[in-house]
Parts: sequence; structure tokens; C-alpha cells
Amino acid sequence: MESFQPADGFIRYLKLHFWFYLLLIDVAIVAVWLVVTIKWPTVGAILAVPALLIAVVPDVIAFSAIHLRYDTTWYVMTDRSLRIRRGIWIIHETTITFENVQNVSINQGPIQRWFGIADVLIETAGGGGQRHETSGAMLSHKGLIEGVADAHLRDKLLVRLKQSRTTGLGEDDIGGEAPMWTAEHIAVLREIRDAIRSRTRTSGGAST
Repeated sequence: MESFQPADGFIRYLKLHFWFYLLLIDVAIVAVWLVVTIKWPTVGAILAVPALLIAVVPDVIAFSAIHLRYDTTWYVMTDRSLRIRRGIWIIHETTITFENVQNVSINQGPIQRWFGIADVLIETAGGGGQRHETSGAMLSHKGLIEGVADAHLRDKLLVRLKQSRTTGLGEDDIGGEAPMWTAEHIAVLREIRDAIRSRTRTSGGAST
């Protein structure tokens, strides 16, 4: 069993979005307050404290939520399944069995590339018509692993998929590797079959 969280670059990626939207919203609040103050100084003085609270309090809450989101996001991978757990107020936990996986893809935008992270999307059988939310919430038939820095995570998943005998990817070899049943395996099985037949015939002749 292997458990891991998003990379450190993921929280920096979230903070970049936070500061960007913070700048836009706070500038808009300050601009409105300045216009009101210039036209109606008394009203502007009365609204100074409420405007400050409106600008600051949501920022503190949102900044704390970023850290909580990072701390409450966990991924657990075993030989047979992948468990995705996330959520602050409401905990969402989903287990994806490798037997049902149809596709594993990596999504990486330019900003994510800058922070050295990527998202891994896992699709299971029957999930082609579903859509996943950009917020990362889990939907049926799909699982989203956010903000991972391990470039080999997809390869690890494919190895786990191959180890599952009835994987949704089928019996074909994955990534150009050798198939599960080789010529040596078949030769050994034939030897066992011939040995059983020979012993059966010998025991049958002795009984007669």
C-alpha cells in the first residue's frame, strides 16, 4: 500500500489563484469605496470599516481553506485499487478498482508545468459520458488525482493495472511490455498436461 498527498507545488498553485482573485476583488472594493468617499465623504467614512471587513474577512477564510484543502486530500494506492479522499466540511472518499479502469491520462496546463505538477485522470468502464468538475470533486466512473509531481505516477498505475488479471484495459500488453503468458509458461503447462495424461494411462493399465 502506498499513500501520498499532492506535491508542495500544488499548494503554491492554489495560492497563485488566490492572490490573483484577491487582487481583483479587493481593488474593486477599494475603488467603489473611493468613489463613494469622494462624492459623499460622510457616507464613505461610515462605510470604511464595513468595506475593510468585506475585503479582509473573506480573504482570511479563503486562505485558511487552501491549507485545509491540501491537508485533507489523500490518495491511497494498493495492488488492486486506488482510494481518493478529499473534503473539508463534507468528506468525499471514492475507491476505484483497477479491474474496471479503461483509461489513464495526464492533464497539465502551462501554470501547472511552471509549478512542476500535473493532474492524473482515471476513467473506469461506463464513464465515457460523464464529466468531472474543475474543482476536483469526484464523479461516478472517474477519479481525479490533483497536483502530483511524480512524473512516473501514470506508469505506476499502468503497472498496477497489468497486475490485475481482469483489468478493463484488456489482456494486451501495456506500454510495449511482454504479455503475461509467455512461451515458457505455455511449455511448462504442456509438460504438466502430458505428465498427468501419462500417469492416468499408467494407473489405468495397472488396474486392468
